[in-house]
Amino acid sequence: MPTLFERILAREIPADFVYEDEHVFAIRDITPVAPVHILVIPKAPISGVAAVPESGDHQHLLNAARRIAEAEGLDAGYRLVINQGEAAGQTVPHLHVHLLGGRPLTWPPG
Repeated sequence: MPTLFERILAREIPADFVYEDEHVFAIRDITPVAPVHILVIPKAPISGVAAVPESGDHQHLLNAARRIAEAEGLDAGYRLVINQGEAAGQTVPHLHVHLLGGRPLTWPPG
């Protein structure tokens, strides 16, 4: 069964796309925790960080996140978050990066 993100990529479920290339796509999160909250998602159906192959061409996710942050005007800084597994808050079993910015982000998150 396709994941939520695969269904969004297939345009079966509407989403606010902000970026797409041959390797990744990015959408605005429907429950943002910052003024800018964008999900950067590989088109390949990788379930999470633990399933990323050790070899291959995987820089596309980070390169896309950087390009999107620049386009969103996040010159002052931004945060990239990847959750692995339900215990860490991963709600969709498809690798994705949360791009957060547009306000000061403290650590630990709060």
